[in-house]
Amino acid sequence: MLSSSINILRSHLTRNIITNSRIPQRCNIMTTTRIGTEDPRMSKIVVHNGVVYISGQTDATADDIAGQTQNVLTKVDDLLSQAGTSKSKILTASIWLKDIGRDFAGMNEVWNKWVDPENKPVRATVEANLARTQLLVEVQVTAAATE
Repeated sequence: MLSSSINILRSHLTRNIITNSRIPQRCNIMTTTRIGTEDPRMSKIVVHNGVVYISGQTDATADDIAGQTQNVLTKVDDLLSQAGTSKSKILTASIWLKDIGRDFAGMNEVWNKWVDPENKPVRATVEANLARTQLLVEVQVTAAATE
């Protein structure tokens, strides 16, 4: 049912684009922008069709979960700003903790002070072996682009 609805919508959009000589300014069809591509493995930010995807952010400068979480969320704020949006537009957040039993409460304390209370995203938090031993937390977010 959903698949047929999507196909009908695609057909309608395609027909309107072909028959109308002027596409509304706010209509960005299948656009992708990549920001921060100096790393050969990935982009820091990808904006696709009005959705901002931020790569997973970590911090190895702080020694505890509160410090690492604060530094990571500062990086997230910076990347969202580079993409022209903010934490009030975050849709989803994925959080990986090295030791969820030890660090969940400490991470949440920092997160709760940082997150926009009027625009909380959906969120998942799991325990994971992170890429380097000193890393305690990694955060990845997806946000709506600001119009």
